[in-house]
Amino acid sequence: MVHHSGSIQSFKQQKGMNISKSEMAKETSLKPSRRSLPCLVQSYTYSRSLSQSTSLFQSLESEGQAPTSTTSVSAGKTEQALGKDKDYMDESEHANYDRSRLINNSVCKDKSDSNPRVLPKNDMNYVASGGLLFKDGKKRIDYILVYRKSNIQYDKRKNFERNLRAEGLMLEKEPAVANPDIMFIKIHIPWETLCLYAERLNIRMPFRKKCYYTDRRSKSMGRVKKNFIKVKKWMPNNPMVIDKSALPDLQEADCYTGPFSRARIHHFTISNKNTFFSNATRSRIVYHVLQRTKYEDGTSKVGICKLINNGSYEAAFPPHEGAYESREPIKTHGPQNNRHLLYERWARWGMWYKHQPLDLIRRYFGEKIGLYFAWLGWYTGMLIPAAFVGLCVFFYGLLTMNTSQVSQEICAATEVFMCPLCDKNCSMQRLNDSCIYAKVTYLFDNGGTVFFAIFMAIWATVFLEFWKRRRSILTYAWDLIEWEEEEETLRPQFEAKYNKMETVNPITGKPEPQQPFSDKITRLVVSVSGIFFMAYEKIAYYLTNLEYPRTESEWENSFALKMFLFQFVNLNSSIFYIAFFLGRFVGHPGHYNKLFNRWRLEECHPSGCLIDLCLQMGVIMFLKQIWNNFMELGYPLIQNWWSRHKIKRETQDASIPQWENDWNLQPMNIHGLMDEYLEMVLQFGFTTIFVAAFPLAPLLALLNNIIEIRLDAYKFVTQWRRPLPARATDIGIWYGILEGIGILAVITNAFVIAITSDFIPRLVYEYKYGPCARQSDNSVNCLKGYVNNSLSFFDMNALHIGKSGYCRYRDYRNPPWSSKPYEFTLQYWHILAARLAFIIVFEHLVFAIKSFIAFLIPDIPKDINDRIRREKYLVQEMMYEAELEHLQQQRRKSGQPAHYEWP
Repeated sequence: MVHHSGSIQSFKQQKGMNISKSEMAKETSLKPSRRSLPCLVQSYTYSRSLSQSTSLFQSLESEGQAPTSTTSVSAGKTEQALGKDKDYMDESEHANYDRSRLINNSVCKDKSDSNPRVLPKNDMNYVASGGLLFKDGKKRIDYILVYRKSNIQYDKRKNFERNLRAEGLMLEKEPAVANPDIMFIKIHIPWETLCLYAERLNIRMPFRKKCYYTDRRSKSMGRVKKNFIKVKKWMPNNPMVIDKSALPDLQEADCYTGPFSRARIHHFTISNKNTFFSNATRSRIVYHVLQRTKYEDGTSKVGICKLINNGSYEAAFPPHEGAYESREPIKTHGPQNNRHLLYERWARWGMWYKHQPLDLIRRYFGEKIGLYFAWLGWYTGMLIPAAFVGLCVFFYGLLTMNTSQVSQEICAATEVFMCPLCDKNCSMQRLNDSCIYAKVTYLFDNGGTVFFAIFMAIWATVFLEFWKRRRSILTYAWDLIEWEEEEETLRPQFEAKYNKMETVNPITGKPEPQQPFSDKITRLVVSVSGIFFMAYEKIAYYLTNLEYPRTESEWENSFALKMFLFQFVNLNSSIFYIAFFLGRFVGHPGHYNKLFNRWRLEECHPSGCLIDLCLQMGVIMFLKQIWNNFMELGYPLIQNWWSRHKIKRETQDASIPQWENDWNLQPMNIHGLMDEYLEMVLQFGFTTIFVAAFPLAPLLALLNNIIEIRLDAYKFVTQWRRPLPARATDIGIWYGILEGIGILAVITNAFVIAITSDFIPRLVYEYKYGPCARQSDNSVNCLKGYVNNSLSFFDMNALHIGKSGYCRYRDYRNPPWSSKPYEFTLQYWHILAARLAFIIVFEHLVFAIKSFIAFLIPDIPKDINDRIRREKYLVQEMMYEAELEHLQQQRRKSGQPAHYEWP
């Protein structure tokens, strides 16, 4: 009795459960209605049947028994094997673990031990391992290392592989079929090692099916929902939704999870040891071991990445789950593996209109890549209303183009001559020669421009705020709410540079090198100042390394920010020049400003500078995106085609193993997802920053993204090696960059409307200088005479080109017969004041609306927040129930009377 009480007390302390003695006294029996928990009603029977079989795991409760024995045996065998120095020998180490510790579930028996080729019908995780096994046909391959036999770094590899075996991993070598110089090391992580590292890494694993608390209102809503489902059966299916019957049952998304513990292994739902840990989890654990295993003595001689950098290994990657194509149709024979399923239901071009199977993407590629495609899909979906409104603004300009007073006056100005655009041998042009340009300009500079600019500023805020809500839903569904990244190791460059000055890490409590504050500021200033003068990737590398970032994530964030700024300046410099500098400082005829007193500054077209800005935006949004997509897909296609061609030329053996096929694929970009995010974030900038000048930008972005999603999916599934299924809870530094672009978009659109377009000059003329300012006759067009009013006079005799008379130019200056010729008129100053006032009012209004919308939209939906709090409570209760059930099971074994109450 005392023993069990001590176990219970320690369990409570470990789980943080504050249960008073009075509360324990109330628990007289263990019934389904206990503590009014409806979830326990459904799960109680299952938990009892499970706990009857989990007593076999009691031998794992003592820390490290199995791994210790396995390590010693493996290490001994390793030393003998390495002494023989044979590259082709089978170096797999068979762990002598006790299979009686595994669950022999009476309902779902694990047949993999007796016959590994007999697989459960719907077991996608285990079916995926077909053909990806060790030579014994039982151990699945979790990771692949590749090296060349001609490489001289043998000692480093030998030490590294010996240490891997000491950590509990099993290794098997096999030469390549097409190239005998290439050697593959297949890595398998056994059950005991999986459990050990899952506990160390606090990996959350499922232990009970989810069910939710329902009150009277929700029950009534449930009845309404059932009636709605009945009605929906008679309606046609949504063609954009993927048929769920074609996808595997993603059960882990509907289970409560808790940090894995070998001492409380009986809490978890383990029907099959081969599928309890997913392939992604197994790969992450193996990579964790690979990154922290030494290959030489020394604090920095650690990790597979350094071994790849110094040439000891060629590559390290998790294998794909098989071929992505099958001779048999998927509708009749089902998917061969998750990769095949992803190709058929996601990566094929015929699926362009379908929603993405995010849960399956997350299962195969990990949460980090899953969040990228979730964000890309959300961004693409949000572009639909923006593209629709932009198209409406464009069609409004198209329909009213011929009725525009400004266009009519320009097209009718046959006797108005514009001043020459050069100093010598230039003929004068008639104003009506700009008729077509004036009409095209009106398409993008009409009454709907201001409205669309305000709409897009609000749209950017709504997009980001609702993405935060979408992200919170995904992190909840993917069980990332309480997940935190491990404390990162220091970069070796940082350690080597600042090893003389140390400080205590407040997280780990260990001393580590510290960068002096003055040194950090100096390097940061030099790095930031270099951003505004260059736009090259090598410079970004140099400046980032110059800062000596502390960890790899800090290095990646700093490099990503620099690459964004470089690309942003490089791509947008011409647009900013056209929008805000072209034609602004040219002077006037007879007194043009010249660069180095030699070259005249470029002037705008007689119809204005906005048409030049529109053309530049159209080229970038259309032609550049087509070129990017071609290069993005064309390069890996050509490289992979050449690899396949070499294989066919060097060997006649068609049975190439999966890991060798993966080796012949292209590795993922060296920067990971940075290039993918960078392309989309730059597009987001084009879509929002100058949208007032080009309303079709959201439409072109939408069309490009529909292609981009399937193009990226095709690359990930078919053209690239499988990346490490990394975990993440957000999109990282890119969210901050998107927020910065949203703020910049408000400012630039305000300046485009006020300075680049003729909206403000038309407005001032309409209410101050036009016919409507002197009379209130509604039949008079308020913009009548605007074109003549916006053109100034110049005496051509002052040019000394042999021509007399007056020519016109775009400006607000006094005529040559005035007492102060060619000085700015009062109307110029009125327009300038109106422009400044518009910028201030526009920015404050839009920023106020953005802030109000951000305040109204919570980051986490209320139902998700309530569900998270409810589940935390239920998890504690279920752990309480499972521990009680386990203790009662022990009492029955010992012959003591079992009661459904705490002993």
